[in-house]
Amino acid sequence: MGGASSAITISYAMIFRLTPHAIEAGYRIMSFDRVDSTNILATAFARSGDTGKLWIVAIEQMAGRGRRGRHWVNIPNNLYATLLLIDDFSSEQTATLGFVAGVSLIDALQHILSRTDRVSYSLKLKWPNDIFLNGGKLGGILLEYLPFLKGGNGIVIGIGVNVVTSPIIDLPYPATSLWQAGVYCSAAEIFEVLSHTWVDNYNIWNHGAGLLKIQKRWLHHAANLGQMVHVRINNRITSGIFETIDKDCHFVLRRSDGQKVIISAGDVYFGSIASAHL
Repeated sequence: MGGASSAITISYAMIFRLTPHAIEAGYRIMSFDRVDSTNILATAFARSGDTGKLWIVAIEQMAGRGRRGRHWVNIPNNLYATLLLIDDFSSEQTATLGFVAGVSLIDALQHILSRTDRVSYSLKLKWPNDIFLNGGKLGGILLEYLPFLKGGNGIVIGIGVNVVTSPIIDLPYPATSLWQAGVYCSAAEIFEVLSHTWVDNYNIWNHGAGLLKIQKRWLHHAANLGQMVHVRINNRITSGIFETIDKDCHFVLRRSDGQKVIISAGDVYFGSIASAHL
């Protein structure tokens, strides 16, 4: 036998795919084995003139971040996905898309969980951007607004889910993963379903016309609704009953003196007030 042999490199990122429903709706996907950050990459595509409806997914990211620039612990084979949308979004509209993402992620995870033998689980959404499974943080959503692009205004929606394992985090509640909860699936399975549920909920949202329907569904899964919570805004802590979210998806808290407090940005804590000081 003669001739030179060549090695074939297989990219495991090719396992990620969209459902036909998402493809028909005009969505595209780019998948990678490793990136610095799916959000950073999506932003670069937006600045380079991409038309949007683009999912960027990676098996591993090296420089992910959470809200307010916080470090995001990155572990291979968890889900790291970012959706780039470009349209005539206002900044107010883009803020509500995190709730569309939250409901879509709940729908996708419920579908995955329904295929398992596990019957005891609790999926909850924590305002504004976290998802909890059985009391532990399972994942989060990060929004970034990109105004004044060539094709309009853009929104980058980053979605992370602890699939295989969870990081050790310095928070007043534990982190968890699907595998730790006995739900053995892959990031690719979750993403495929998510690409489908996003289309449905984004269509319901309809540039804000259907926001009320999204809010009702979000509130149905809201963690600690009607219970005592503590909200830290910078270095100030406000405590009260989590009453609802308003038309702009702001957090509505009722203090013990009866005063209603509307919160547009802050960190919500459950349990004792001491947890909010961490």
